[in-house]
Amino acid sequence: MTQHIFRTHDAKITAYLEGPVWDGKPTATVGAFTCKTKEDGADVLQQAIAFIRENGIRQVIGPMDGDTWHSYRFVTQTDESPAFLLEPRNTHDALDVFKDVGFSEISSYFSARVPLTQTALTVPPVTTEFTIESWDGTDPERLFGQVFDLSSQAFSRNAFYKPITREAFLAIYMPIVPMLKRELIFFARRPDQTLAGFLFGTPNYAEGPKPSSVILKTYASLTKGAGQHMAYAFHKTAASEGYDTAIHALIHDDNLSALRSASEGADVFRRYGLFGLKLDD
Repeated sequence: MTQHIFRTHDAKITAYLEGPVWDGKPTATVGAFTCKTKEDGADVLQQAIAFIRENGIRQVIGPMDGDTWHSYRFVTQTDESPAFLLEPRNTHDALDVFKDVGFSEISSYFSARVPLTQTALTVPPVTTEFTIESWDGTDPERLFGQVFDLSSQAFSRNAFYKPITREAFLAIYMPIVPMLKRELIFFARRPDQTLAGFLFGTPNYAEGPKPSSVILKTYASLTKGAGQHMAYAFHKTAASEGYDTAIHALIHDDNLSALRSASEGADVFRRYGLFGLKLDD
């Protein structure tokens, strides 16, 4: 991936020329952005935009570290509660720098929390199309290989999707294996044992070694109803393991997951945005 880092004493940003398609056109992204002052932030952002323009690209998305497999999104609204594990973080100044240059929100997301005492109250309908099982804790590389295959299918129609290689995917996710708890990772398998869906949950270790909350981080399915069944298993298991709160993390506003989160009675505590800028010729 072609990229370039711009920095001053108090700010840094990376421009990635090979971003996802946006509105059917090639798009660059800018990410890994930090600034101590708005002035320095604006300086490096303008340098990155000039670099992108010089390379013939007229659309920019940010913040995004090249693609949606890596870090992206700004926090746009918050109740000021501490960040949870793997959550995007940014200062108000960083968001303002992007807005001042002309970036506008092109996609919105939220995180919500819910007491586990009010989840998993309705058992999903019985089905013979798949069964739900938790990870047995063995062979994490094979585990993530299966997740990669299903993710590549399930997410391919998402806005701003960009494929990556299996090797790049494993490089992102293998380092988090020590944080995983097998009882919070679920699969939906068809009768022939092919994968119909997966759900990743993790304790919120940002709270310390004995967290009280658990994060429903990611789930995807290729079979109708599998997501509902896996979410039910996740909430029920998390409650039995002694956690008191579930965090439904980083959900797109238009995703079916948003409706399911609301149906559990979860309260939104953080909102996020992805921003875009179209450059004049």
